[in-house]
Amino acid sequence: MNLDQARKLDKKSFRKYADKLKLETRNFIDGKFVDARKGRKFETINPATGEVIASVARSDASDVDLAVKAARKAFKSGVWSRMAPRDRMTVIYKFAQLIEENALQFALLDSTDMGKPISEMLNIDIPGAVMTFQYFGETIDKIEGTVTSTASTEFHYILRQPLGVIGCIVPWNYPLMMAAWKIAPALAAGNSVILKPAEQSPLSASLLAKLFMEAGGPAGVLNVVQGLGEEAGKALALHMDVDKIGFTGSTEVGKLMMVYAGQSNMKRVTTECGGKTPQIITADAPDLDMAAQYAVNGIYGNQGEVCNAGSRILVDAKVHDEFVAKFLEKAKASFNPGDPLDPATTMGPLVTKEQQKRVLGYIDIAKKEGAKLSLGGAVPKGLEKGCYVAPTLFTGVKNDMRIAREEVFGPVGTILPFKKIDQAIEIANDSIYGLAASIWTSDVSLAHKAARDIEAGIVWVNCFDHGDMTSIWGGFKQSGMGRDKCLETLTTVTQTKSVWMHLG
Repeated sequence: MNLDQARKLDKKSFRKYADKLKLETRNFIDGKFVDARKGRKFETINPATGEVIASVARSDASDVDLAVKAARKAFKSGVWSRMAPRDRMTVIYKFAQLIEENALQFALLDSTDMGKPISEMLNIDIPGAVMTFQYFGETIDKIEGTVTSTASTEFHYILRQPLGVIGCIVPWNYPLMMAAWKIAPALAAGNSVILKPAEQSPLSASLLAKLFMEAGGPAGVLNVVQGLGEEAGKALALHMDVDKIGFTGSTEVGKLMMVYAGQSNMKRVTTECGGKTPQIITADAPDLDMAAQYAVNGIYGNQGEVCNAGSRILVDAKVHDEFVAKFLEKAKASFNPGDPLDPATTMGPLVTKEQQKRVLGYIDIAKKEGAKLSLGGAVPKGLEKGCYVAPTLFTGVKNDMRIAREEVFGPVGTILPFKKIDQAIEIANDSIYGLAASIWTSDVSLAHKAARDIEAGIVWVNCFDHGDMTSIWGGFKQSGMGRDKCLETLTTVTQTKSVWMHLG
C-alpha cells in the first residue's frame, strides 16, 4: 500500500494490518535471507506495550565476515561498481518507487518497533527516505573527474571512484530514513554496502534489502547484518576488509568507531553523533507565537529522540515570561502521548524501558539542581505499560546544570534567559556539541553575525529544522565529522586517483 492510500487509514485499520504483518528477522547476505551462523537470537520489544514483537538474528563476527566477503566479491566483479551509470540510476529510481509503494509496511514496522507515531512515518520518515534515494539516484551520472592543464607532452586526469565495501551503522530514532541517508550515496557511487541496523529497531532494514533486489540490485551489493552493537557493530568496524564506516549514534560510540578504525585497517570513518541544540529567541523575533511553536516542535518532535533536538531554548529576558506562557500553551495543545498506531497521536513512547529510565533520571537530576519543573516530568496516566514520558519543560535553568549540558534524548526542554546577544551566543557555544542551532531575530545583521559565530554545522534563522536534500547534515566538535544528505556526502564514499600520461 502506497503513501496516499496509507494516509487514509484509521486507527482500527492500522491495527488490523499490524496484526497481519509478516516479519523477516534474518540477516540478508549475498541476496538471500539467512539465520545467524550460531543460531542465536535477541528479542525486539514494542515500546508502547512492552510486548515482544519478534526474535531477531543475533550476529557475531562470523556473520559479519560472511557479509563482507559477499560485498567484496560483488564489488570486484563490477556487477554494480562498473554498471553503466544510467542503468544504476534505473535501479535506484525503482528502489525509491518500491519504498513508496510499500509505505504501509514500513510505517507499521518502525511504528511498532520503536514507537514512532504512524502519522510521522507517513509524512516524514518514508517521504524522506524516498527523496533521499531519488536525490542520490540523480547524482550517479554526474560524478565527474577532472582534466588538468599540463605541458603539451603530458596528459593528466583525476578519476573519482567508489571506495569498495562500506559499513553503515544506523540508529534507532529514524530507522528507515537514517538507513537511506547512509546507503543511498554509497550505492549511488558504486560501492557495496553492509547495513547494520540498531538492535532496538531492526525490522525495516530487512524489507529494505529485499526491495533493493526486487528493484534489480545485484546480489551481494546491499547486505543486512542484524545484531547487537557491541557484537555485530564492533565486528563490522574492526573488519580488515571494510573500507569505510558511516555511523550515526551516540558520541561515546562514535569515538569507538574511530578507535576501531585505527586498530584495524585505518578505514575511513564519518560520524554524526550527539547534540544539545540551542534555540535563541531575541526580543525582536519577527513572530513570537511562531517562534514558540517551532521551539515546541523542535524539542518534542519524535519524542525528543533527535540528535538536533532544540533542548536549550535561550530567551531574551525582555520577552522571557511571555515566551514561556506561549510555549506552555502550545506544548499542551500540540503534543499528547498515545498509541503510535492512532493517526491522532503526536507523541509515542521512548524506544525502550532503559531510555525511559534515563530520561526520568535526568528529570530528577534537574529538580535536585534547582531547575523549576513547569510542565510534565512524569509518566502519563494510563500509559504505564509503555515507555512513555510526558512532554517536560524546565525553567529557571542555569548553563552549568547537567540538564542544560548533557544530551537527554527525550522530550525534556530547558529555558535559559539571557540579557545580551553576545551572552546568548557564548552560552550556545559553551558545549561539547555543535550539530545545529537556530536564532529568531528581525535584525539582518544580527542574523548573519550569529550564523557566523555560532559553532554548529547547521544554523537556522527564523525557523527550525528546515531544509532539503541540498542542505548539509553534520556538526562541529563532538557532534561528529562528515556530512549526510548533500552532494558533499559523495566525497566520503569515493576516492580520487591521479593518472599521468607522458605523450612523448
